Amino acid sequence: MTLIKRNNTSRNSFNGLLDNFFNDGFGTWNAFDHAESTLPSVNIKESNEGFNLSLEAPGFEKDNFKVELDNDRLTISAEVKNEEEESNERYTRREFRARSFSRSFVLGENLVDGESISAKYENGILNVSLPKKEEAKPQPVKMIEIS
Repeated sequence: MTLIKRNNTSRNSFNGLLDNFFNDGFGTWNAFDHAESTLPSVNIKESNEGFNLSLEAPGFEKDNFKVELDNDRLTISAEVKNEEEESNERYTRREFRARSFSRSFVLGENLVDGESISAKYENGILNVSLPKKEEAKPQPVKMIEIS
């Protein structure tokens, strides 16, 4: 007699999805929804002159972004909405899609020169330049004379 382990993958995979849905609740609902709901990745680099923030956000246009500085809080947000419609004599199909995100960063007090912040969107990457205030830049070593 030979024992064979059977994997139920040959069973209708849709039934497995339904079982997971009803057993786990809405936790597996993303299996049906392919929309991205995550925040974009961000890289922050510091130099002696300031900070450079690179935010990965492909599929947006420059006009979709809003970059705001409120006191010491930098907020980057974007929103895009699309509507598609297809119709013929038998039916009309209309789809709405919206994507948005908002990320905030607390900047150190008296660290960044808010008047000199600049942003550029190119090839799916939003680059934000945050120059440091003069008093926040590293100072050269000062030699103290000993008397």
